[in-house]
Parts: sequence; structure tokens; C-alpha cells
Amino acid sequence: MRLIALTLLLATAACTTPFEARVNRFQALPAPQGQTFAILARDGAKAGSLEFATYANLVGQRLVAQGYTPAASPAAASLLVNLDYAVSPPREKIETRPGLGYYGGFGGYRGFGYGGYGGFRRGYGGGFGYGGGFGGGFYGPGFWDPFWGPSEVYSTTQYNSFVAMRIDRAADKSSVFEGRAETVSRSGDLTRLVPPLVDALFTGFPGNSGETIRVRLPEQRQKVMTYAPG
Repeated sequence: MRLIALTLLLATAACTTPFEARVNRFQALPAPQGQTFAILARDGAKAGSLEFATYANLVGQRLVAQGYTPAASPAAASLLVNLDYAVSPPREKIETRPGLGYYGGFGGYRGFGYGGYGGFRRGYGGGFGYGGGFGGGFYGPGFWDPFWGPSEVYSTTQYNSFVAMRIDRAADKSSVFEGRAETVSRSGDLTRLVPPLVDALFTGFPGNSGETIRVRLPEQRQKVMTYAPG
């Protein structure tokens, strides 16, 4: 029994994957000097919801940590923070992997790879189509490999999700920050995806303008198994 428990523990540890996101930012944000901010929903349908308030609170905490101050109202704010988030409908992706030959009876393994498929629309215009996946789904025969044996065909369910933030100067409505964090995952649960995406967006905030980075969060902060697209 101890051997079985140890084997299961090692198998679980091997499948643990840090949360990864791709982050791009453009910014001309001045250093904090007493500026106040208010967070608004870019999508009017989300304004006033408890869900939006929860995610806005996460963003507000990080802005406070940067040295900015919450305003009593949007009219009193010197910076207007437009926040958006979304997850795409599930997409099935068909992939193949080499058969396991004599090792097939050991239980197989789960695949991991990158591929392309059409994504949903970006929060601030444009589209993206990054793909990839973790094994799981249906299996079937494929071509024959002389070393590994017959290949396996399988499907993966994937979701694209993002958090986007734009900060405008209230005085003239000019943009001083535009940032976006996105990831591909096996889960479409925004309550588990938004917090680490916000963490990724604020990693090294405000960042270098025009730079795209890949952010990997420590395993203890992982909310859902994901990997960065692209």
C-alpha cells in the first residue's frame, strides 16, 4: 500500500504545472505622485455585477501596492482604469502522438504541445489564435510507427482566457497604459483564471512599453493547469 501511495504521489507531482501567461504592455505611465484611480468595466454588461467588483478589487489592491490611491468616485479620479476579462467557448483540438509499443500497457502518457486554431476577439481589438493542449479525451488508431507501434489520435478541450486593462488620464482621456495577459487552459472557470492573470499582468508593472513577456507563477499560486499561447 505504501508503494502504491508513493507511486500516486509521484505521478501527481509530475503533472503539476506552474501557471503561465503571455503578457504584453504599452505604457507611458508617470511614476506615482498622489494620483487617484477609479476602476470601470469596459463591457457595460459587466458593470455593477458582484463578479466584476471582485476582480476590480484584485486590480485595485495591486494599484494601491504600486502607490496609487483609490478615488471616492470616477469623477474625482485622475486615472480611469478600464478593466475587461473573458473566456472563450470550449474548443476541441485533434492531435496524434506516437504509440507506446510494448509500454502501452503501462498506462500511456498525456501529450502536451502547441498548435493553432482560431481564437475569440481581443478585448481591445484584433484577434488571436494560439493553441496547444494536454492529453485527454477520446483515443483511436492512427499511422504505424516501426519503433513505437501504431500512433494514437486524441482530442483536447481548451479555453482561451484574458484580462485586459487600459488606464486613461481623466483630464484629457489619453491612454497611459494598455496591458493584456492571456493563457490557454483546460478550464473555463473565470473565478480560477482571473486572479493569476491579474498577478501576471502586474508582474514587473508597468513594464517596458511594447514588450511581450511570458510570466510563470510559482506552483503554490497556481489556480488551474495552463500554459501560455504562442
